[in-house]
Amino acid sequence: MMTVVIGLTGGIASGKSTVSKMFQGFHIQVIDADIIAREVVEPGKEAYNEIVKAFGKEVLEENGELNRPKLGSIVFHNEEKRLLLNNIVHPAVRKEMNAQKDRYIRENTQAVVLDIPLLFESKLTSLVDQILLVYVDNETQITRLMERNLFTEEEAKARIASQMPLQEKIALADKVINNNGTIEETKAQLSNILKEWNIIK
Repeated sequence: MMTVVIGLTGGIASGKSTVSKMFQGFHIQVIDADIIAREVVEPGKEAYNEIVKAFGKEVLEENGELNRPKLGSIVFHNEEKRLLLNNIVHPAVRKEMNAQKDRYIRENTQAVVLDIPLLFESKLTSLVDQILLVYVDNETQITRLMERNLFTEEEAKARIASQMPLQEKIALADKVINNNGTIEETKAQLSNILKEWNIIK
């Protein structure tokens, strides 16, 4: 039996986390890129040491942990530094995701999900067999983002504009979950897709 590796992606405020939780209801393990991105920069880890070497001790808190806001503000205004940081963090995240994925494959797990917000943007599609996109229309995306992050409409639109448009992602995905409706509707779509992929009966 081959393990099916599913890449789960979406846009900001598309409801990807909701779908991610639903997989657990089907007893399917989820490897979360955002969680791993936090873990790989913990003190003592390889990526952490490289960041300190590249950016100096001023990006650290007194307890030695990374000062994320500080690091964020440095790379936000400096393209070169942002690329430098990404070149340290992304390979480390990819390596750890691969290691966890391989462990599930060795255990002959039926399926495993790689939850990667920027799956297309980070060019990580080669890590997965099937790509599942969580989609909402633009209006819904703006409304949800304003409610969730207390953004103005301008702020919400700017955030959305910084990512590849969801419309473009549809063409690149194997399956799309339309998350404009209710939780029940979303769950029914997920269940149907998993049946089609022979992951659940």
